[in-house]
Amino acid sequence: MPLSLSSYPTRLTILTLLSATTLYFFYKSRRRLKSLNPNNPQTPKGKIFYISQTGTSKTLAKNLHICLKLNGFEFDLVDPKEYEPEDLCKESFVLVVASTWDGGKSPENGGFFVDWLNESVDDFRVGGLLLSECKFGVFGVGSGSYGDKFNVVARDFSRKLRKLGGVEVLELCEGDVDEGNLDEIFGEWSKRVVGVLRGENGGGGYMGNDEVGDVRDEEEYNDDDDDELEENDEGSGIVDLEDIAGKGPSRKKGVGDNKLVNGKLNGGVVNGEKAMVTPVIRASLEKQGYKIIGTHSGVKLCRWTKSQLRGRGGCYKHSFYGIESHRCMEATPSLACANKCVFCWRHHTNPVGKSWTWKMDDPIEIVDTAIDLHTKMIKQMKGVPGVKAERLSEGLSPRHCALSLVGEPIMYPEINSLVDELHKRRISTFLVTNAQFPDKIRLLKPITQLYVSVDAGTKDSLKAVDRPLFGDFWERFLDSLKALKEKEQRTVYRLTLVKGWNTEEVDAYSSLFSIGKPDFVEIKGVTYCGSSATSKLTMENVPWHSDVKEFSEALAKKSNGEYEVACEHVHSCCVLLAKVDKFKMNGQWFTWIDYEKFHDLVASGKPFTSKDYVTSTPSWAVYGAEEGGFDPEQLRYKKERHHKSSRKENGSLKE
Repeated sequence: MPLSLSSYPTRLTILTLLSATTLYFFYKSRRRLKSLNPNNPQTPKGKIFYISQTGTSKTLAKNLHICLKLNGFEFDLVDPKEYEPEDLCKESFVLVVASTWDGGKSPENGGFFVDWLNESVDDFRVGGLLLSECKFGVFGVGSGSYGDKFNVVARDFSRKLRKLGGVEVLELCEGDVDEGNLDEIFGEWSKRVVGVLRGENGGGGYMGNDEVGDVRDEEEYNDDDDDELEENDEGSGIVDLEDIAGKGPSRKKGVGDNKLVNGKLNGGVVNGEKAMVTPVIRASLEKQGYKIIGTHSGVKLCRWTKSQLRGRGGCYKHSFYGIESHRCMEATPSLACANKCVFCWRHHTNPVGKSWTWKMDDPIEIVDTAIDLHTKMIKQMKGVPGVKAERLSEGLSPRHCALSLVGEPIMYPEINSLVDELHKRRISTFLVTNAQFPDKIRLLKPITQLYVSVDAGTKDSLKAVDRPLFGDFWERFLDSLKALKEKEQRTVYRLTLVKGWNTEEVDAYSSLFSIGKPDFVEIKGVTYCGSSATSKLTMENVPWHSDVKEFSEALAKKSNGEYEVACEHVHSCCVLLAKVDKFKMNGQWFTWIDYEKFHDLVASGKPFTSKDYVTSTPSWAVYGAEEGGFDPEQLRYKKERHHKSSRKENGSLKE
């Protein structure tokens, strides 16, 4: 019997089929929509791994994590030491920010992960399809000074993830901390990551998601903007005596090993000698008030020079050694350094290197240009409130040169010729070296006062604080102290105290005294100059003057009377220890310098010692004096503060 469409059972059957079909397709469409939703809890999140030793890569990874979240992508921020590498095959999208450490090694937190990768690549049982479902991208943080080891950890990650079948959807990007601009380059890479996740540039998107917002600028998520130092008169973020900053072009390379970048082939020179100061660094420094001399030198007007021109007090060298701060020129013949200290006021934007590999300028031209630029900056102080004609006139004839602006001045091959040229003009010399070039210390001609930076008392802490480039840094450090002992002129250990890093090493520091036998020991609290991707110091790492005094007294006590606390400069949070048998006569300190006598001794060509050009220290500069090292002939000026500090000293809130 034929089925009648008008019958009730037939209509009911058709209606049931149509309803079931509708429900089925509605169910399937809901499942598809849920699969496209990046916030679906069933969708695995992507992973951001940071391979970091000093915190640079970790900070960059945090910024990337915030950037992706702002753009609608949920990723987990993962420390690889807390991750099981066997689970990598389950991941759909992986981003790696990897530093190269200690001449080509992986940072400690990535050690197990790196070992697993190495073993998996070499294990035939694993095969080349293990990570076939995993997309990835790698950003490397390295130092060009490592040569062929530059960013080797990031390169290995990229190569080995590909060998295991991973799909590299972003070309390997490499940042160079030595050339500056790391944050900017990483910000551009972060934008490319977002573009790939959105399906741009052939990236295919992230799990089908194309419903995300616009790409955010780096400034919206970077939480590591530099704080301004309170003591900076200009309010420009430039601080204290040895401040220099700038941005240089970062090295951005693909996965190819022989790629031309910034005129270099694998970090080498393509045509002729390279200049230490690139055009980008030069422009940035000049914008901040620095005057660049030739291709590798610089000069800047110190804030203490401006302060004493205005009659508002001199720097600690005025209190300790009697320099006239308004007649002091601060310069360097080498902007490059062999360390990357955690407290570096340049945030590691100046070049680094183990030897001189740059074009070299003439020492006479450097001195002539430095004096010319310095006097021009002094002239610009005319008309500034407090600047008197007499002081301004004196300031136009510099009598002192602090070769400590930035970098390692002793690296300059013609340093002796440069020092000779300064002495011929009766300009005293205060040179600071970072204790990594002992042979150059031995070859150095007599200067007014030679400093060696002693930033830690043990091998491990020196490595952590100074982050030296040399593998034999500790041997070089000790040999530098021995070289200092051979000098007949005034010598200084310079200690920078950083809370949480080196303030507990009184015994270790004391043990170093016998090696170099310095005339003086300067102990200064670290100057905070804001945070950056390359420095994680905060105000909590800055000691109070009372902390510096306590440390200094303990250190003097350890010397069993060989050294005593002689002077202090409260404003600089600085204390001076001096050798008793040389500089304390009949109960009075003689830490000041007779500069005219020094120049006469140099001109004579005869041997002389540090005791031959001493003069008495004024009472106001002596340790414990009511003035706290402030010259009473100057007018003390205190800034009015309109904010509170969270730091406490002796249980009270300091404002």
